[in-house]
Amino acid sequence: MTLYEKLAHDIETSIRRGVLRAGERLPSVREASTNQGLSITTVLRAYGRLESRGLIESRPQSGYFVRAVETPRRRAAPGLDLEPTRPVPTSAHVDVSRLVLSTLRSIGTHDAVPLGSPYPDPSRFPFEKINRYAYAIGKRQEAWRVTEGLPPGDADLIRQIARRHVENGMEVDPREMIVTVGATEAINLCLQAVARVGDTVAVESPTFYAMLHAIERLGMRAIEVPTHPEHGIDVDALAALLDGHRIAACMVMPNFQNPLGFRMPDERKGALVDLAARHELPLIENDVYGELYYGKARGGTLKALDTHGLVLYCASFSKSLTAAYRVGWALPGRWRDQVEKLKFLNTLTTAVIPQRAIAAYLEHDGYERHLRAVRRLYEQQAGMMRAAVARHFPRGTRTSHPAGGYVLWVELPEGADSMAIYHAALERGITVGPGTMFSATDRYRHFIRLNYSYAWSPEIEGALRTVGRLAASAAR
Repeated sequence: MTLYEKLAHDIETSIRRGVLRAGERLPSVREASTNQGLSITTVLRAYGRLESRGLIESRPQSGYFVRAVETPRRRAAPGLDLEPTRPVPTSAHVDVSRLVLSTLRSIGTHDAVPLGSPYPDPSRFPFEKINRYAYAIGKRQEAWRVTEGLPPGDADLIRQIARRHVENGMEVDPREMIVTVGATEAINLCLQAVARVGDTVAVESPTFYAMLHAIERLGMRAIEVPTHPEHGIDVDALAALLDGHRIAACMVMPNFQNPLGFRMPDERKGALVDLAARHELPLIENDVYGELYYGKARGGTLKALDTHGLVLYCASFSKSLTAAYRVGWALPGRWRDQVEKLKFLNTLTTAVIPQRAIAAYLEHDGYERHLRAVRRLYEQQAGMMRAAVARHFPRGTRTSHPAGGYVLWVELPEGADSMAIYHAALERGITVGPGTMFSATDRYRHFIRLNYSYAWSPEIEGALRTVGRLAASAAR
């Protein structure tokens, strides 16, 4: 299949599944070229094929629009659960929740400089617009019915999310999607679907602590895989582990990983998906930062490369649109029915009003325009944060080179204790993210994570100067 044939096929599939509806405008040729990484000629050929087949129509000065077509009746996605393997108990128990909880509570301290916050600056979110939609929806009686929030979730929201994925180059069947209470619930449900108590789960090292929380909560064990700060998880090292260990699943963040911020190259993503297919290994993909890329186009996903249903994709709007509403989703592949059942058993519903408010915003209020502004700001502030660390931190300090997101991983000189720095900084009204939160084995004691999403100010510059002095004292 040529590139233009594949694009035409993907759009046709989205039309017939109801992701794209009659009368809706397709991305412009230039937008589709940028989003898909294709030439304008390729997009024009794809649109021409769809137009010749009567699926879309060109309107002068307006663009291309979907024509009315017959869509197939909705059918249930098949349930194809696999039995998870039983692990050899050679990996580490996980116990990071108390440290993370105390750290997050300290971040909420009034007037603290939030360098350690895992959350983006809320002032960048269009909260008032979304809240107006929520207020209007809340006045409708049906929005308060519990049954409206039953899995899989609000149909309009599911369609809007699926459409967004299609615009970003990932074909999605909306019947696969389950709406969740943020990405955290999505990760927990997916892990619960593929593994059991006592199983071993492979994670990146360092890894985002939400992954470790899920493993700890479910009584499993973590085995850490070396992870390159720019190329991502070491696929060869994971392959060697699979030859010597019984691993139930692998949890990864290929795009703008927290805390390293890398974008895993597409060829390495392909190698990881191929390895998973050879071993029938479930891959839980956390893509919460996927929309916060720097440059012209987002990174590809493992989900887009998966042809075996082994990738369980998790995401949310908490990092890109609003953290207050806690709306996420999962695309669980062959475990779709199991995840839906677990969602019902664990939390019954997801609140309806936030779902419908976000769906309305996505449909009417320029999500892409909002994201472009946020991406430009974060990319600029990433450079400012790295420069400030170079100015104020002791010699021998090294930092990551984020390709997206809003966090910076900082390696301090040997001997520096991030927990001691964390407590000393907190006494001075500053929070940092101690490196020990990002591993089950306490191996990142001389690392810290910093948040650069907040507007640059003399206060933030001064806080970095103070943390740099504390790091210098700790490293002596």
